[in-house]
Amino acid sequence: QVQLVESGGGLVQAGGSLRLSCVVSRSHFSVLTMGWYRQTPGKQRELVASINSGNKRNYADSAKGRFTISRDDAKRTVYLQMNSLKPEDTGVYYCNYRYGSAWANTWGQGTQVTVSS
Repeated sequence: QVQLVESGGGLVQAGGSLRLSCVVSRSHFSVLTMGWYRQTPGKQRELVASINSGNKRNYADSAKGRFTISRDDAKRTVYLQMNSLKPEDTGVYYCNYRYGSAWANTWGQGTQVTVSS
């Protein structure tokens, strides 16, 4: 069974930075599209950023200019560098993968990000 292990969250003041990591225990990682989602109470899980096998990146409007997604295929790891954090970035962050058209229905435990004002 595929495992997704997120880490790197924490408590940070507004304007600060965090770097999230997600290690994926799936073969052929390099062909996957990887993404970071954010879950906040009362809201649907939101796709914040994604990166495909060719390193093409997409970002939610809320993340553009502040977040950078990257990957290390040798380490089967995807990262999310978050700068200029805002209180509205608070939530639990999850990574996920897509092979084909649909995102996997597999989630890790997530990592909590809390941004204080």
